[in-house]
Amino acid sequence: MPPPGVVAQQPYDSPSADPRAIQVATSGGYGGGFIELLVTGRNPTPRSGVIYNQPPAYGAPVVIPGYPVAPAPQQAYYAPGPVQASPVQRAVNPIYLRQEVDYAGPQAPGTIIVDTPRRFLFLVLPNGRALRYGIGVGRPGFEWSGMKTVTRKAEWPDWTPPPEMLKRRPDLPRFMKGGEENPLGARALYLGSSLYRIHGTNEPGTIGTNVSSGCIRMMNEDVIDLYGRAHVGTKVLVI
Repeated sequence: MPPPGVVAQQPYDSPSADPRAIQVATSGGYGGGFIELLVTGRNPTPRSGVIYNQPPAYGAPVVIPGYPVAPAPQQAYYAPGPVQASPVQRAVNPIYLRQEVDYAGPQAPGTIIVDTPRRFLFLVLPNGRALRYGIGVGRPGFEWSGMKTVTRKAEWPDWTPPPEMLKRRPDLPRFMKGGEENPLGARALYLGSSLYRIHGTNEPGTIGTNVSSGCIRMMNEDVIDLYGRAHVGTKVLVI
């Protein structure tokens, strides 16, 4: 069955697949993209040289080695941006729906791999397979790479903007309790001692885009699924 909000199921690997909306979310209040909506903007320009929406055909091997490693930006997660006052509607391309694919890389089962250029997150499974999820990643200039570890997990996490962010945006709330309107969504996996997280979003239309300030966002139903499979200590490779 299609996930909630899907009105038409479309093939993932057909060049003639209709890319029109299958799942639409309207931002409102403090929805899942609230941090970046207020701090970094909602409509970033893609990186030059990046080809979007070019995943391998369903069932094709996913080869991870050989990706270039970009240097981590400085204070990427505090960058300011314009505020959009009007609601925005955006659709989720069906290629970003969760599916199981072949995996031909060297990482052990249980490892999370974040493919920043193609905006996919892989959870490596046994027997040469992986679960592939669509994600939203850092906007141009705010990407990062490296190996992290899941150090904490939280259900419906609270959000406390850091002092640096409050200095830039004094109008932000000092604290927001977890819930449907919280920008961190339904679940969060905290990565090391950094401010980066894998977290949910109440704006699924931002999946497949370069929109965040460095955090990795997933549809709420996907981050709930990943949360149940990953544990504290899980390796997270960001490429």
